[in-house]
Amino acid sequence: MNEEAVETSYARSGSKGGFAAKLRYYWDLIGRKWWVLAAGVVVGGAVVAGVARFQAAAYVSAGQMIVNVKLALPQGSLFTEELGNFLGTQAALMQSDVVINRAFTRVASGMTNAPGRPPELRVSVSPRTTIFNLRATGPDPGFTRAFLQATMEEYIRLKREMRKQTSESTVADLTEEVLTVERALRKSEEEVAEFQGTNSLVWIEEQGNTMGNYLAGLNQRLGALKSEHDMLQSLTLDQNLQRGERSGEAGAAGGAGGEAAGGAEAATNAVVNNNTLAVDYLKARQQLLLMKAEQQDLAQYLRPKHPKMVTMSEEIARRERLLEIYRQQNAEQLEARKASVALQIQNLEKDLNDWNGRFVELSRKSSQYQRLKANAQRLRALYQQLLGTVQTVDATKEIGAESVSIMEPASPAVLDERRRRNNLVFGGVACVLGTIALLMLLERLDDRVNSFTELQLLFEEPVLAQIPREKKAGGKKGVAVLRTGDDRHGFLEAYRNLRSSLLYLAEPGARPRTLLFTSSIPEEGKSLTVANLGITLAEAGSRVLLVDADLRKGVLHERFGQAAAAGLCEALRDGVPWQDLARPTAYKNLSLLPRGGVCRETGELFLGARAGAFLKESASAYDFVIVDTAPVMAADDVTSLAPRADAVVFVLRAEHTSARVAHAALELLYQRKARVLGMVFNAVRRRSGDYYFYKYKDYYTGYPAAEG
Repeated sequence: MNEEAVETSYARSGSKGGFAAKLRYYWDLIGRKWWVLAAGVVVGGAVVAGVARFQAAAYVSAGQMIVNVKLALPQGSLFTEELGNFLGTQAALMQSDVVINRAFTRVASGMTNAPGRPPELRVSVSPRTTIFNLRATGPDPGFTRAFLQATMEEYIRLKREMRKQTSESTVADLTEEVLTVERALRKSEEEVAEFQGTNSLVWIEEQGNTMGNYLAGLNQRLGALKSEHDMLQSLTLDQNLQRGERSGEAGAAGGAGGEAAGGAEAATNAVVNNNTLAVDYLKARQQLLLMKAEQQDLAQYLRPKHPKMVTMSEEIARRERLLEIYRQQNAEQLEARKASVALQIQNLEKDLNDWNGRFVELSRKSSQYQRLKANAQRLRALYQQLLGTVQTVDATKEIGAESVSIMEPASPAVLDERRRRNNLVFGGVACVLGTIALLMLLERLDDRVNSFTELQLLFEEPVLAQIPREKKAGGKKGVAVLRTGDDRHGFLEAYRNLRSSLLYLAEPGARPRTLLFTSSIPEEGKSLTVANLGITLAEAGSRVLLVDADLRKGVLHERFGQAAAAGLCEALRDGVPWQDLARPTAYKNLSLLPRGGVCRETGELFLGARAGAFLKESASAYDFVIVDTAPVMAADDVTSLAPRADAVVFVLRAEHTSARVAHAALELLYQRKARVLGMVFNAVRRRSGDYYFYKYKDYYTGYPAAEG
């Protein structure tokens, strides 16, 4: 498996448990502090029972009201109530101060020993029904029943008063509105009559139709004249003569085709074109062309000065002058026609403007009349509707049935046992919740790490192993170290797990060989952890050197039953070779370098050159060098020595170490650039909710017989 896959797997396995982890934490907290909950329930129950014993008795009276069935009258919609929240509105009205005060005053006025305040009233609605359940609770049974009955009656009376007041107010408002509409109707009818007196409606309608037809004819004539004027403006003199030529040619063709039909067609063309001058011009040009052709024929055998040729030339010149005269007359006739058409257009436009004004005025009067007539009709319909509404309200305001009536009157008041029982239950629940809140508060103030889940929630460092809690050996100080054939199977397997965690680190890089074990405060079990880890590593074949670097109170030699002798203190202070001070133990491949004499200048010794040389030499001579040091918060020894070791393992004891103190100790190590591999969670309670390891005793007692 590559390093990236190892890191991903390790991060996934070491992630926080989220909500489930917090749930396990609180469950384990309740399991440890169950006696706090029990004591709270007992004390709270006793207090609630005492209060209930001396509490005044309460009596309950019940009654019911129901929504009535109504007849659907034609004008029934005049008296309606808001139905969207009808049931809730009526229930609130029954419990209103107005109804309660009326009922209380009514009942109290007839009694000499009336209570000082009204009974408690509760109103509910039966599911999927329109039935109201009323429940009154008070100290006096007779007064409570009378009060509930009076409450239902006062509610009905209040509804009746509200309806009557609403009806009278409605009639008054409608009457005022009728008078207002009546005045407006009279004024509108007077306006219609006045308009009819000053205008003839028949004349307006007839003139409207005639003007429309006349204006349509004027617009048609104006369009035709504008088209002709535009055509005349675009014609040149030659084009106008050509039009005359075509008209003349058509007339000539008609004359040649027959006297009857041709004459009629020529006459028609003459009338349509109105251009006889153009016809004369055509004839003259034809004669001129014939004379020029005849002149060319004579020029073939006559000289130019021949009398006949001279006469012919003079005639041709005369004909040409005549054609020019025709052209001038045609030009004058064209300009005259243009001026005539323009004058006709101007006159027609003037007439159109005049008649358009008359037509607009006529349309305005017609629209005014229709508006006055529609307004009068609308006011008359509204007036009739309001009159009918006023008459209906007057007729029905005295016969409207109540929307809610009494279904069951108030019952005789009985002792309210349910209230006392509810008070007991409520008090018990309040005591339990208060006890839980107190427990959580105390747990907040006590920040000792109690479980593996809590450890994961409080720290980011990985947990290398969980060491279960073991009983102390009889007559001896502390828990005994592991031995060959040890029957503490769960205890042994936990240290084997720690050994595997160190041998197969998820961190990249070379495996550390010099391991420094420390804790935040004393009595966390780091010396026992160092001894047992060294034993399990040695049993796996590794050459291990245990170093007791707690030069003030180190007891690692006592774990192995050895007497105090020279050790690390003498090697660092006096320069004695450490190889001569290291001792073998009863375990193969495991050696021990005791602390030696008590030293006062430990910080200076760990910062000296001899300490660095010792760590390098011992790491080259052994597979693992495991150093047991003083607690971080007890002395500065660890923060001086930790940066020189390959890695640091932090030991934390369950239900003993403060999380704040542990965080402070780790922060000191990080400030010294120490490499913290992880944490060892020591002395974990086996019955903890999240401890699952090595507690299956039957697995270690033997093996099933082989089949075969």
